[in-house]
Amino acid sequence: MASKQLFIIILAAIAVVLPTLAMATEFMVGDDSGWTIKFDYQAWAKDKEFHVGDKLVFKYPTGVHNVFKVNGTSFKDCVVPPANQALTTGNDVITLATPGNKWYLCGIAKHCADGGQKLAITVLPESTAPAPAPTDSANGIAVSGLVVAAMFAVVMVIV
Repeated sequence: MASKQLFIIILAAIAVVLPTLAMATEFMVGDDSGWTIKFDYQAWAKDKEFHVGDKLVFKYPTGVHNVFKVNGTSFKDCVVPPANQALTTGNDVITLATPGNKWYLCGIAKHCADGGQKLAITVLPESTAPAPAPTDSANGIAVSGLVVAAMFAVVMVIV
């Protein structure tokens, strides 16, 4: 009797957690180049679909760059917000919480204006079906069917 209750609890937990895991993708901004100057972020984002719940990871050497979330006008003109609004850890993770256009730029020196260090994306509503797993880590990280199978196997072993 106890094993059936445990099985139901585990299955319910998987049913709640798995859809969120399966749909979210983590994007390393700039792939292996990271967040830097003289990189074409428009080309990088062109073939990607960003959804509510996905994450952007901005990797860069601490103190060399930063990340600001800005509006479209500030993006176009490379207007840097007040310094206290900067993300500065060198491993900044932004969860895309709402659909729509999003703009990010580096506020160090002229990295935005002269170095092209700015990213514009369109965030789509939360996906209702899991996105296909990327073919390599440069495109993002997604939970695959193997994780689902492994979780099922663990549940079966417990029961």
